Amino acid sequence: MDFQVYDIAIVPIIVALVQLTKQLGLGAKLLPVFSLALGIATGIFYVAPGDPKQAILVGIVMGLAASGLWSGAKNIVQK
Repeated sequence: MDFQVYDIAIVPIIVALVQLTKQLGLGAKLLPVFSLALGIATGIFYVAPGDPKQAILVGIVMGLAASGLWSGAKNIVQK
């Protein structure tokens, strides 16, 4: 697995894109799915374009991390 440490910097970009999509009107229930889709797309086209299994796995991890990062930050701000 050739996942570099700097590739994790994509997670905040995914969070920002999800937030932008939220402001454009996407329902709150679909935001985690959108985050996951962005993560998988990033994995396929940027992180591991030559290895689909690795790309999907890394994409799922990035999408879930972005979703968790957003919900964690939101909970901290609300308290």
